[in-house]
Amino acid sequence: MTDRVAEDRALIRRYLTGDVGAFDELMRIHEDRVFAICMRMMTDRDAALDATQDVFLTVFRKADRYKEQAAFSTWLYRVAMNTCYDHLRRQKRKRTESLPEQFDPSDPRGGDEMNAVELRPDIENALSNLSDDFRAAIVLVDLEGMSLEGAANTLEVPVGTVKSRVFRARKLLAKELGNLAPGSGHLREEP
Repeated sequence: MTDRVAEDRALIRRYLTGDVGAFDELMRIHEDRVFAICMRMMTDRDAALDATQDVFLTVFRKADRYKEQAAFSTWLYRVAMNTCYDHLRRQKRKRTESLPEQFDPSDPRGGDEMNAVELRPDIENALSNLSDDFRAAIVLVDLEGMSLEGAANTLEVPVGTVKSRVFRARKLLAKELGNLAPGSGHLREEP
């Protein structure tokens, strides 16, 4: 068991015995990663902020349902994924238009800010065109750096299913973004 897992378990136990400060600490530790997952699933900053808030409200109310069979973070990320799925289902019922690109901040992980600003809408659009299952797998494994086993635990599916979803999602993203390697059996389409 890693130190982070042990610390999370200790904090959740303290919270369940009435120490609200322990919940604040858990939230502080995990909020950036939960927001990153929500942002990549929702592809809209305001929707991601709403989803992140709902994740922590759910955890606050249902922390007693956490069983220590898995790491707290695995349970938390599963709550995040379920919350995003719920928000996406509601969003499909009532579509709204996003703000123009100039209001969207650049991706801090993008390195070169000019390239990040240019590529981000294409990548976000390609991610949003994936099915929820494929998007969840690719977000957890490729964008959040989670292991296949960790993603399988979070998504509550077998490791083989995660591998398949990641492979198929990568292929769909490569096709949509037009960056399949030459010789892969697919020709890059010219505009």
